[in-house]
Amino acid sequence: MTNQLTKDVLLGKSVEELTQWVQQQGQPAYRGKQLYQWLYQKGARSLSEITVFPKKFRESVAEYPIGRSEIHFESTAPDSTRKYLLRLADGLIIEAVGIPTAKRLTVCVSSQVGCPMACDFCATGKGGFTRNLKAYEIVDQVLTVQEDFGQRVSNVVFMGMGEPLINLDEVVSAVKSLNKDVGIGQRSLTISTVGISDRIRQLAEHKLQVTFAVSLHASNQKLREELIPNAKNYRLPQLLAECREYVEITGRRVTFEYILLSEVNDSPQHAQELIKHLKGFQTHVNLIPYNPISEADYQRPSQQRIEKFTNVLQKAKIAVSVRYSRGLEANAACGQLRASRSAT
Repeated sequence: MTNQLTKDVLLGKSVEELTQWVQQQGQPAYRGKQLYQWLYQKGARSLSEITVFPKKFRESVAEYPIGRSEIHFESTAPDSTRKYLLRLADGLIIEAVGIPTAKRLTVCVSSQVGCPMACDFCATGKGGFTRNLKAYEIVDQVLTVQEDFGQRVSNVVFMGMGEPLINLDEVVSAVKSLNKDVGIGQRSLTISTVGISDRIRQLAEHKLQVTFAVSLHASNQKLREELIPNAKNYRLPQLLAECREYVEITGRRVTFEYILLSEVNDSPQHAQELIKHLKGFQTHVNLIPYNPISEADYQRPSQQRIEKFTNVLQKAKIAVSVRYSRGLEANAACGQLRASRSAT
């Protein structure tokens, strides 16, 4: 079979590219639109499934790679959050999460197999890094969750395994495909990063309409280096300067994410330090109480500590919300399920 990591995989291609492909196979141009509909609307996993194609043609291209993954394992939490381990064409495993609410279905996608950032509190970081994902492998995650739920995906967040800005070209291609081909508005897409030098500027120059979230996780440089090893190469003042530049280039605000680790970064003093950094930003802060993992010694703060931290920010007129993890019973913290099933 053709290597599914090549550029010839069909998923991720535009209707124009698919039309060109079918013509190269000796088929009329209108079959390109049919193929496009079966890939993105019907979720075809094999060209042999496309019944509007002549049988002889289907048989001749049956082994041609579409670019779909296989569900290796699925876990559902009591709150209906579903976490998936997906097996890629080369046998590697990634995670995706479907998060349903009354009106939405959000998919948390991975952008890499593993992650090179090695954040001290993160299960994915503890597992090391293998490779970047291709754009079609990101789009596939959304289609897989959509099919499994039998419900249209409304939102996508790049908050799964990996650091999206390290894989910027493929992530941008995936964003454009999710928007144009899958039909999800760019404003319903969120790219989250811990910060990579110069990449925020590069992302800004694409002038996407996505939500952009930066994971600070610490209120000072010293603490940030302890939690995020890469921070020593990308200091907090530089990161914040690029965030301001992002706002100037795009006209869109930056959301800051801050994971709350009990008695590590969650004191009122830490909140005051954070305020000094964020003054003058048109921003919103998402506080994320930590979801403990077995590989790290950190704990989730008490509700009292969470409320005290939140109140300090609110008194300073910083827009803030507390975002609790969904699907804790399903090992839904990034990297947990993959780690727990690594031997299977």
